[in-house]
Amino acid sequence: MDARHINILEFIHSVPQFVIPIYQRKYSWEYTQCKQLWDDIIRAGKSESDISGHFIGSIVYVRDTDAHDSPFLVIDGQQRLTTLMLLITALSRALADKEVGGFTEKKLKFNYLINDLNTGDMRRKLVLSEIDRDTLFAVIDDKKLPDNHSLRINENFLFLKQRIEDCIDDLDIVCRGLSKLLVVYVALSRKDDNPQLIFESMNSTGLALSHADLIRNFILMRLETDPQTILYNQYWRPMEQKFDQGDPYHFDTFMRHYLTVKNGSIPRKADIYKDFKEYAQRPEIAKIGVEALVSDVSDFAGYYCAMAFDDIEKKKGLNAAFKDLRELTDVAYPFLLKLYKDYSIDLLTENDFLKAVRLIEAYVFRRVVCGLQTRSHNNVFARFGRSLDKDNYLESIEFNFTTMQETQRFPHEHEFKHHMQTRDFYNFSHRKYSLDRLENRGQKEDSLVGKYTIEHIMPQSEQLPSEWKSDLGEDWENVHKTYLHRLGNLTLTGYNSEYSNHPFKKKRDMQGGFRKSTIRLNEGLGELDIWNKAAIQSRGSKLADRALEVWPYPEYDIFGDLRSKISIKHTYSIKDHPSLISGPMHDLFAAFRKEVMALYPDASEEILKLYVAYKAETNFVDVVPQKKQLRISLNMPFTDINDPQGICRDVTNVGKWGNGDVEFYMKKHDEIPYAMELVRQSLEKQI
Repeated sequence: MDARHINILEFIHSVPQFVIPIYQRKYSWEYTQCKQLWDDIIRAGKSESDISGHFIGSIVYVRDTDAHDSPFLVIDGQQRLTTLMLLITALSRALADKEVGGFTEKKLKFNYLINDLNTGDMRRKLVLSEIDRDTLFAVIDDKKLPDNHSLRINENFLFLKQRIEDCIDDLDIVCRGLSKLLVVYVALSRKDDNPQLIFESMNSTGLALSHADLIRNFILMRLETDPQTILYNQYWRPMEQKFDQGDPYHFDTFMRHYLTVKNGSIPRKADIYKDFKEYAQRPEIAKIGVEALVSDVSDFAGYYCAMAFDDIEKKKGLNAAFKDLRELTDVAYPFLLKLYKDYSIDLLTENDFLKAVRLIEAYVFRRVVCGLQTRSHNNVFARFGRSLDKDNYLESIEFNFTTMQETQRFPHEHEFKHHMQTRDFYNFSHRKYSLDRLENRGQKEDSLVGKYTIEHIMPQSEQLPSEWKSDLGEDWENVHKTYLHRLGNLTLTGYNSEYSNHPFKKKRDMQGGFRKSTIRLNEGLGELDIWNKAAIQSRGSKLADRALEVWPYPEYDIFGDLRSKISIKHTYSIKDHPSLISGPMHDLFAAFRKEVMALYPDASEEILKLYVAYKAETNFVDVVPQKKQLRISLNMPFTDINDPQGICRDVTNVGKWGNGDVEFYMKKHDEIPYAMELVRQSLEKQI
């Protein structure tokens, strides 16, 4: 490569043309970057002696051909070049018929903006990529902006134009500062240099590149201009247009899910680009070629956008299901991308695909309602599709859901219905989503839930009117406290302020009251004469039954009867272990428990009748409390334990409480650090 420093105006004047390749991101400098460049120019312009030049960064390019007049393809430096063109355009207009600092309108225009002696494609000094090109040309030519113009280019031009107008009497400072700007240009050779590698190692003072920018450059920069253009126009540009409606980093999220599908493991957010390069350079991927890779990415991007954005999916049922799922989570997207791929090639029917999406929604929602951990859902869905029978697609999905480890279980009917009736729904993070789905279940035309507010039928006020106390009975305080925020006492209304704390019958009969309400959640309220504990319980039970239909359990359930019994089995608490409530084992257990949960934050704790279990996928350590010691059971083969102190014993095939073949005892706090080294081995072996 050839690297030298040069005055930026001399460099622009000497170059036939700068071209921004199609793989580069669009112009993206914001106010902060433009202001920094402007401040640098003013600072340099005000210093007449001690600053002879001001360095503003680098421009990296490669010649399109070996011809002396061939364009410079800009690999790094688009942002500052474009901003300088905007500033020069604004300055040329301000100069009009006068000369300042050796600059005139004509000199600025024909030395740095336009090649006056050339026509056609070579007339412009700077040619941006397709997205921004026409906007820059319109600004330079002082013509009407195109309908789909670049907001960034227009806003930054207006900012710089205003700055110049603000110092119209001191344009000599602007001209002097502009003439002092220096850059380092780095000329690369197509034969001898790796533009992508150099691009990655450059430190830019502008906006950090997203993974989308890096991946696009990695794929396209290695190609010649013609194949670049074909791949960009056929695959990459349509994909970018789909992502334009969302967050600018939506592509990064998509690519993380795409790599999860392809690699079977979830990449760290910081490693998305690195992991994509490793994937693209696998022999089997390199063998099929760049176009096949880009085509595959484009296909999956289409699937992702159909799920992540409104109204891209044209099938009404699927579009509604994706919208509802977005209200809950996006961690199932890697699995859904696999399903969408198979749906697109007719391995999965539309009806079965829709049922699968609704099952995923039901699984996540039921676990949230039942208070079960959700932190490991991304790992659950990353692995979910590995053992599917695609000849019996939906049945195998349902089978997987019903045969999951206990810690990841799909809550069954009894468990889910119980929590639907008893949990605090008013302070529930998904309360609006919940009521929306209950209101609109299976209806051809949805109610506009967004225009309604949540109403407590029995009011929230602690100072209940006497009518309410009478309706609730002698135990009104306890009923109010217990049932206030439960599902049975909540509904939707457009008359929240009018309802106030009025008695139930007035709420029922007033204008907009329950008797004449068109809201489906209010069905039956108009026929009641009293609202009390029994009424709340009855309505809560009915809504919970409706929830079983809205968020269904898988139909294919070989363990149905067994799971129904399990779901209502007796649950235990720490109170069932007296030695852990008081005495020397209380403090020891508390300290050990804290270390175990810190070791693996996604671990779940289950208190059973005779021991306490800590689980990742399944138990990795169990604690059997005794009066004077804790018996620790590790779920791993005894032959695999590394125990320099020799405290473990082999309990393989020995009847015992707890899981695993390794057992040891703890009596004192100073034994915890060594015990945790043993526990760590069991956990690492499992995960």
